[in-house]
Amino acid sequence: MPLIIMTGYPSSGKSKRALEVQKYLTERLAEENKPMRIHLVNDESLHIPKNAYKDAREEKKARGAMMSAVERLLSKDDIVIADGLNYIKGFRYQLYCVARALSTPHCVIHAATPLALVKEWNGLLGDQGYEEQVLDELITRYEEPEGRNRWDSPLFTVIYDDECIPGEKIWDAVVLRKPPPPNLSTVSKPVSATNYVYELDRVTLEVINAVVEGQREYGPGGLPMVMPNATQKVINPSRSVTLSELRRLRKQFVSINKVRTTLDTSRLADMFIDYLNTNLS
Repeated sequence: MPLIIMTGYPSSGKSKRALEVQKYLTERLAEENKPMRIHLVNDESLHIPKNAYKDAREEKKARGAMMSAVERLLSKDDIVIADGLNYIKGFRYQLYCVARALSTPHCVIHAATPLALVKEWNGLLGDQGYEEQVLDELITRYEEPEGRNRWDSPLFTVIYDDECIPGEKIWDAVVLRKPPPPNLSTVSKPVSATNYVYELDRVTLEVINAVVEGQREYGPGGLPMVMPNATQKVINPSRSVTLSELRRLRKQFVSINKVRTTLDTSRLADMFIDYLNTNLS
């Protein structure tokens, strides 16, 4: 069943909205006599302390715990509310891929709150809130959802002073909406060749080497770059992309697809290019 991705600044009231979503769906499911379970996954349920966001390594573990919980709980009979910060668009894209692989709907709910109010609310939490420096860093890195992106759509923005969530619209989007078919980047297929892992490593390495060469030749912000063994092109960012950044994205892509799914080897390059275009834009 559906995946509901919560997002918003820290201390923006996001978790309060998540509870409202849980309450609305629980009552509505009872009215409709639908035997579905609802799982609310958040830092508390995953035992993630707020000081985890002070350290990049610990924060990465926190995101991994959220991803693992969603993958474990999401099914055709369960609704999962992912109540994490989910402030990185690349991470929301990965969550979207999990839902797409199961052919289940998803939506994003954005708790929109002014920065001044966020800091005021965080201060009221005392020791339970974020340290001021950590809060400022998380706010700076926040990548607001954009409804034109398929991984952020459908998007429901709930303003801080809205009296209630758009429950009827959320219900229509995630319960009544026809599940999307899995696309080539998420569908699980039987391993058709013993050299799958070798091909995954080889093709992704060729792509990042081509991106480096393309930026060296045309400079940042030039024409889209043609890639080997691919029909898609890499959109040339207006900034210089470092090799270390490309290696990090390649490692993420390889890790996701080694563990969770097996791609059609003939489409590996196009799927990796799609992943790069998502995360480099």
